[in-house]
Amino acid sequence: MLTYALVGLEPRRVEVEAHLQKGVPSFAIVGLADRACQEAKERVRSGIVSAELEWPLRRITVNLAPAALRKEGSGFDLTIALAILAASHQVPFGSLRAHAAVGELALDGRVRPVGGALVVAEGARRAGIEFVLCAAESAGEVALAGVDPVPVHHLAEAVAYMRGDWLPASPPPLSPTGRVPVTCPDLAEVKGQRRGRRALEIAAAGRHNLLLAGPPGTGKTMLARRLPGILPPLAREEALEVTRIHSVVGLLPSGQPLVAEPPFRAPHHSSSMPAIVGGGSGPSPGEASLAHCGVLLLDEFPEFQRPVLEALRQPLEDGVVSVARANGRAVFPARFQLVATMNLCPCGGRGDAAGCSCSAARLAHFREKLSRALLDRFDLVVAMPRPRAVELDGSGEETSALVRERVQAARVRLEAGPPRMGSEARPLLTEAVEKLPLSGRGRARVARVARTIAALAGTEEIAREHLAEALSYRIPPELTST
Repeated sequence: MLTYALVGLEPRRVEVEAHLQKGVPSFAIVGLADRACQEAKERVRSGIVSAELEWPLRRITVNLAPAALRKEGSGFDLTIALAILAASHQVPFGSLRAHAAVGELALDGRVRPVGGALVVAEGARRAGIEFVLCAAESAGEVALAGVDPVPVHHLAEAVAYMRGDWLPASPPPLSPTGRVPVTCPDLAEVKGQRRGRRALEIAAAGRHNLLLAGPPGTGKTMLARRLPGILPPLAREEALEVTRIHSVVGLLPSGQPLVAEPPFRAPHHSSSMPAIVGGGSGPSPGEASLAHCGVLLLDEFPEFQRPVLEALRQPLEDGVVSVARANGRAVFPARFQLVATMNLCPCGGRGDAAGCSCSAARLAHFREKLSRALLDRFDLVVAMPRPRAVELDGSGEETSALVRERVQAARVRLEAGPPRMGSEARPLLTEAVEKLPLSGRGRARVARVARTIAALAGTEEIAREHLAEALSYRIPPELTST
């Protein structure tokens, strides 16, 4: 019977063969199976007996071909059980040819969902297979691949279906958008910080990377966590890409087969490089890939290990993470918006009225944690001052819903045709390259931000004031000077 192993995000065809012969009863699984896959021997035996089926008292050998491909996880259980039942003539052998299967078996025969069911279904579709047996909870996920799921709750149901004695109920159709209401903190709760709010809107409209810097308590993290609330929903292709990643990791929410909202990931600063970028013996996606088409928030940015931060430079440019191992290579998509927050100095007093108590050596060591090359990859850098009392007592700030409408309108304008550089703005950009100075990457990012600002303003040409505002979001002197 056919199933698929996961190599990164790619399905690799695996043929499950079962052979029964006379001899001392035993059960062996060959074909480079890992520990979890080898333990299927106990789950399959108990599951078959619990389904009131006959366990063959023979010497059983199950081969997972190709033998050179490593098989990991418990998703092979259902396929192994059906192959053994077919070899013992309890299931018609011919019925297996038109089906693939994926699922874990419980000791009482129940079929449990496993991560990566969507990827397995996509592999089956490419092979021309129309039906995939899976856990009932995975039916909606399998249907996204364009194949017919056969949802089963128990191994006995799978056997009855193969014998032609039972037909499963059709899974409920997906909604046109697949959207599920998501509760996000509202932007109206942020008092003051007009410049920070403006930068957040620009970042959402143009998918720009954003760095918020300032003293503790100024609302940096509070503002950053409200970015998902002003982002438009994902397009269908983007939603499928995000769903595929979350399916492999096993993070799909129950009852939500399609991730239609931009993901938001906020790992702790103690996270390792494989956890952020991806890797491991598998390898598996990291936080950068889990934030694909969404937001990756790195709170307390300088507290992350410098090698971890430097490893983000390549995916920020290329939109992918390539993990190479001795036995192969995996490529994970990682096109995300990076949002970071940080203090301006170790004590947090720099930029505040209380003043900074850090020595020059301590400040220099603090800045060495962030390379200029990494800071240059932020399109928007905002130094956030402590809000005044009158701002904190105020009310009537714009809600996330109002800002989201402007963001959606700006994205439509940018996709239809980005605003062109105006005759008055071009000399200012040339002058900025010489005086600031701006690198080639910095110049390109300033131009991108200016296009987004012009799109938010509803104009077809980048005016001088649009470019001036974009230049104001470059790296502030607080992050470079002592």
